[in-house]
Amino acid sequence: MHDPTRDLDDAFTDDLAVELPPTVDEAAVRRMASVSRLLDESVRIPGTEFDVGLDPLLSALPGNVGDAVGAGLSLYIVLESARLGVSFTTLVRMLANIAIDVAVGSVPVVGVLFDALWKANVRNVELALEDLADAAAQSAVPEDGDDADAVTIEVE
Repeated sequence: MHDPTRDLDDAFTDDLAVELPPTVDEAAVRRMASVSRLLDESVRIPGTEFDVGLDPLLSALPGNVGDAVGAGLSLYIVLESARLGVSFTTLVRMLANIAIDVAVGSVPVVGVLFDALWKANVRNVELALEDLADAAAQSAVPEDGDDADAVTIEVE
């Protein structure tokens, strides 16, 4: 059950779901997660287990102004991810999530509902964290001569 009295600060300082290498700027990752929560999951709808954020509210503004503002805020997560070293492919996927969010979100009435369900920013933070964790795992150096993945080539 959701506790409506929890501190706002606690809502934006949850532990990260993946183990990141020590070289990753954890403060930047926390900022990205905070922006994501603010835009997509900052308010619980009373009587439900469903959270919404500012993005659907911005989408409700007339003239696509809100969608443009929401997209601009969403780009922060992409830019911060690029700075952290997220792969080009993942950055393109993140931009596609934002493009879908803006395109469908700009449709009157349906767009607000879509924005509440799509949660592009949460998706993008998850993509960035997975990419950073995968990159760390791939670059890990085997310990104590562990060569289980080594390939032996015989030369005659």
